[in-house]
Amino acid sequence: MRSDNVKKGIHKAAHRSLLYATGVSKEGLKRPFIGIASSFSDLVPGHAGMRDLERQIEKGIHTGGGQAFIFGTPAVCDGIAMGHCGMKYSLPSRDLIADCIETVAEAHQLDGLVLLTNCDKITPGMLIAALRLDIPCIVVTAGPMMDGCSKNEVLTMIRGSFEAVGKLSAGKITQQRLHEMEEECCPSAGSCQGLYTANTMACLTEVMGMSLPFCATASAVSSKKKQIAFESGIKIVELVEKGIKPSDIITKDSMRNAIVTDLALGGSTNSILHLLAIANSGNIDITLKDFDELSYKIPQIIKLDPSALPTMTDLHNAGGIPGVMKTLFGNTPELKDTKGVSGLKISQIVQAAWVDNTIVHTLDNPITSNPGLGILKGNLAQDGAVIKISGVDPSALTFEGTAKVFNSEEETMEAIDKDRIKEGDVVVICYEGPKGGPGMREMLSPTSAICGMGLDKDVALITDGRFSGATRGAAIGHVSPEAVSGGTIAYVQDGDIISIDIPNYSINLEISDEELEIRKKNTKLLKKENITGYLKRYASMVSSADKGAIINK
Repeated sequence: MRSDNVKKGIHKAAHRSLLYATGVSKEGLKRPFIGIASSFSDLVPGHAGMRDLERQIEKGIHTGGGQAFIFGTPAVCDGIAMGHCGMKYSLPSRDLIADCIETVAEAHQLDGLVLLTNCDKITPGMLIAALRLDIPCIVVTAGPMMDGCSKNEVLTMIRGSFEAVGKLSAGKITQQRLHEMEEECCPSAGSCQGLYTANTMACLTEVMGMSLPFCATASAVSSKKKQIAFESGIKIVELVEKGIKPSDIITKDSMRNAIVTDLALGGSTNSILHLLAIANSGNIDITLKDFDELSYKIPQIIKLDPSALPTMTDLHNAGGIPGVMKTLFGNTPELKDTKGVSGLKISQIVQAAWVDNTIVHTLDNPITSNPGLGILKGNLAQDGAVIKISGVDPSALTFEGTAKVFNSEEETMEAIDKDRIKEGDVVVICYEGPKGGPGMREMLSPTSAICGMGLDKDVALITDGRFSGATRGAAIGHVSPEAVSGGTIAYVQDGDIISIDIPNYSINLEISDEELEIRKKNTKLLKKENITGYLKRYASMVSSADKGAIINK
């Protein structure tokens, strides 16, 4: 065992003394050392209920014959960090989390890990760490929160808060109604109810095989989640005994399975960033080309909040991810029969699966023949841009409008608040990319405000930043190269015509090559001053979005 390096032999007497000080018994020293990397935080609703799950995992590890050790990792709530400087730290926290787990696991020579996670950057950060360490690991995602309800109106975090602010601005609801909705839209611990980034990544983690069946969709406050946590504790000891590592589970085939499922789900655009970063950590050959290739082949068969009314609760009751796999497997040749930490192949999981086709449509009756996600290219995004096609109204799939250019999210929100955004505008937000932000902030506040004002069919938004998984409308992010690196987005001017053709995966600035070259010669790129601390280090090392916004090795 790896842990023999800190507990076996005469020269480890001091190590054993320190372990005894933590409460470990002589019998415990003989067992595999299993770390529970927990992102519990009172600050984050997705993580506030993890104390019970920590105990369940701990019981499972002991039952399976292991010695459990709990340690913490950072966790950022994107909803709370949204719309101010705090969002600059959200994406960078992904790499910080991976570094923290690597540090603790290596320093204490742990034999295996249970990765207890839930929200947007925490899950991919833990998966990056799992592949980097390549010791036996299993993931427990803490699960979605209950649906909200006020005056018989079913609410989610987006409908009940972010979009409600836009409705108030447009005079569609009263301030009193806003307060009623904000108090009831998030009624329990758990990740936000829709197919936003947290739940998308939970689903893809299960598809890749790193968590047990139904882990992604079982509610955070359910007994089912506690059972899964306990069983995951037992299972990690078995994985250690058999020497099954993340690199045995997360392969090119299983990652392409995740992409296939992501497209079928219409998941968060952030999943593309995260899957690319995970692939990089494991030296797995996955690039934007895989997303581009598969996007032409996989129809969308599920539509959940924020693009529709059903939530993760509805998906769970409709058969969960096993039900989705049952629908895709055997009918989608791109989906391979990979094996996960459960010890079961997809072909075995789907045998016992049930699916409700009112929520999970069949392939011959899809929500749309368009994929859930798309990669756009053109002179405005030579290395690619990402759009959540599932969140776009069919009337806006092709869009030509007039550019209104802003150099930050704050400038954009000021324009929205002053009613300067009108039908036919293409809002362009520059210098919010991985390097330029730095940190590649989510633009949920402007997109939600635009939707709440009823302009989601009539206004497009383009940025080198990114969007929340809760975003809907013609919102195009991850524009690469980004502005600070001299991408075309830096040279867009107010009044320019921008053409967006989602069915043909194109995005173009309608100016001549000659005019673009003139602008490049005459435009001074904006460099943000006074960047310090972690963000300064991050900006100096991070790659472009089309590479996953990874810390370069």
